Amino acid sequence: MEDAIKTLVTTFITSSRGKENMDGKCFQKMVKKHLGSVMEDSSSSAAIKEMQNGLDENKDGKVSFQEYLTLIGYIAKAVSDSKSPSNAAAS
Repeated sequence: MEDAIKTLVTTFITSSRGKENMDGKCFQKMVKKHLGSVMEDSSSSAAIKEMQNGLDENKDGKVSFQEYLTLIGYIAKAVSDSKSPSNAAAS
């Protein structure tokens, strides 16, 4: 788990180029590069922009580390739900 946390932090720092926030271009690149296998529409620029707007709580046009963690939480929940025994039985 420690390695996963380090990866999340490093991914944000690298994607934001060491800044406190990711601008739209950096966020697009990060989603396409790192989240394509766990997210639908990760190749659609319009879908990624819509996702960014949904995460952008303070409406500054950027994704902060906290907003990024919200995205990670949504993804983790979706993966967990897809792996849960009740969903496996329904498949």
